[in-house]
Amino acid sequence: MAKADLRIKEINKILSKSSAKSGDDDSDSDDDLEDLDGLRSELKALETANADNQAKLDHYEKNKRWNVDNMCRVVEERTIVNKNVGEAKFTESGFAAPKEENEEDVKASGDKEPKKSAMKEEAVPTEKLSGASINDKAAKQVDVEVAVKKVEATVAKNSGDAAKTKQPQPQPKETVTSASVSMMSYHEFTEKYADVVEEFMAISDLDRSKEFLLQKGDILLQENASNYLLLASLEDEMNGFHEKMKLVARQSQIISNIAELAKSLKRHPGNVIVPFFARLEQKEMYDGFMEGVEAFIKRIEVRAVEKRKEIDAERAREARERGATGEDAVDVSSLPREERLGPGGLDPLEVFESLPESMQEAFESREKEKLQEALLAMPPEEAEYHMKRCIDAGLWNA
Repeated sequence: MAKADLRIKEINKILSKSSAKSGDDDSDSDDDLEDLDGLRSELKALETANADNQAKLDHYEKNKRWNVDNMCRVVEERTIVNKNVGEAKFTESGFAAPKEENEEDVKASGDKEPKKSAMKEEAVPTEKLSGASINDKAAKQVDVEVAVKKVEATVAKNSGDAAKTKQPQPQPKETVTSASVSMMSYHEFTEKYADVVEEFMAISDLDRSKEFLLQKGDILLQENASNYLLLASLEDEMNGFHEKMKLVARQSQIISNIAELAKSLKRHPGNVIVPFFARLEQKEMYDGFMEGVEAFIKRIEVRAVEKRKEIDAERAREARERGATGEDAVDVSSLPREERLGPGGLDPLEVFESLPESMQEAFESREKEKLQEALLAMPPEEAEYHMKRCIDAGLWNA
């Protein structure tokens, strides 16, 4: 619009000069008149385009979606932060990583007085907080499947390491610090602090959640706690506790959003607890946060279905490998149809009944050679058709 305004001014200036000149001399040529008519047409088109653009801007302004940058003006906002807050290092998921000097202090803790926790008085700059979003749409959303697999791999590794390690000797009671907790493996963390996370998971009131985080932030604002909440929400959904899963998912998103906000501000997560909950008191911010929670819940539901299918397929594979008979055999016909559907959505019983007798005998005998012979005896198109259905029904792993 700025360029259009400049052009409009230029045309008006030319027309004004032309009008003044025509008043003195009435002998304008046809070419000059045509130029003036063209300028007037261009002027009219530019003014019409500007009016349309302005109408669109007014409409957008009237119907704009509220966000942290345009919904309010913060007069003053303070919280408690670490004096070394500008030097904090963060993990990829936004949680504060322990400093090297803290690691050395924890290892040599003994009877020595631990370093003071990460919450000392210093004001968080208001202008920085105003540019941070609780639930930024542009920020990448959690890929539940990838996150779960990553957590499960970490848990398995830590469990294996814990099994190989000797039981530690009783140690003097130590003060909980952010550094000491962040250095724990997932196995160590769950053994020591699972009850704290479980208590936080059961809190439905936001004010109580804030107070609990202020008291137990050194424990809950850690990546291990976030992983625990993610796995707990997935497990609850798989076990049919849907309402419980929704609450755990919300608590999980509180931790994740605080971590993201802290990462964007380069502050320790414990220092943005109060600002985070203060913003949730604003309806637009709360609605945006709950919209993110609902999206997270949907991804948990999808992943729970996929995980259940993976578990069933793994059990079926193990049963086939050991040639399950007698008590170990699984009576597939006793399962509801929706539970026995294969990865491609086909019922294994229906597919099996539709197979040629030679293929049925091969599957019953579990002899790969017989199946190959049966397939070679068919036309390639028919063999491909039956094998694709077997794969979609889970009778055969591609």
